[in-house]
Amino acid sequence: MILIAGLGNPGRRYAKSRHNIGYICLNYFARKHGIRFNKKQCLSRVGMGKVASKKVILARPQTFMNRSGEAIVRFKRKYDISPENTIVIQDDMDLPPGKIRIRPRGSSAGHKGIESIISHLSSRDFVRVRVGIGRPDVYEISEDDIINFVLSDFTKDEKGIIAEAIPRVSEAIYCILTEGVTMAMNRYN
Repeated sequence: MILIAGLGNPGRRYAKSRHNIGYICLNYFARKHGIRFNKKQCLSRVGMGKVASKKVILARPQTFMNRSGEAIVRFKRKYDISPENTIVIQDDMDLPPGKIRIRPRGSSAGHKGIESIISHLSSRDFVRVRVGIGRPDVYEISEDDIINFVLSDFTKDEKGIIAEAIPRVSEAIYCILTEGVTMAMNRYN
């Protein structure tokens, strides 16, 4: 069983925000593969199905971003899913809007949702699909600037770039499932 989690914040207020790109990409992937988010479990909205003959759990944690690990660790315990069989779709301010980076493991790079997952799993060995959201256009950036930026919606110009990136993220996840992380990194990074 493979867990694919899209990170974000629950509620309409955040639905189209930069921080919710994980939810947005996972929703697209679910629609493409005929999986509906029709369950609530492990502090998440959940859809289950098969993709490329692999059993998958698609999860949108409802814990808010900074507590994402609370949901992810519950899936690990309930379904005995190893960190290596966990794929997390996250936003990344260090990448330009729409740019994709796939990594099989690593640090949080300051991302609070990833910090929470690492802490709760006691492991850095889960796949990250990082989706660029860009950075605020200021020289010195404060914590408040970061929060306001990630919780804001994409600009009109960015929306077009993101719309093109979402199907590529879906293809990258499919590639991870069918051909492995290394091939996906070579093709989509």
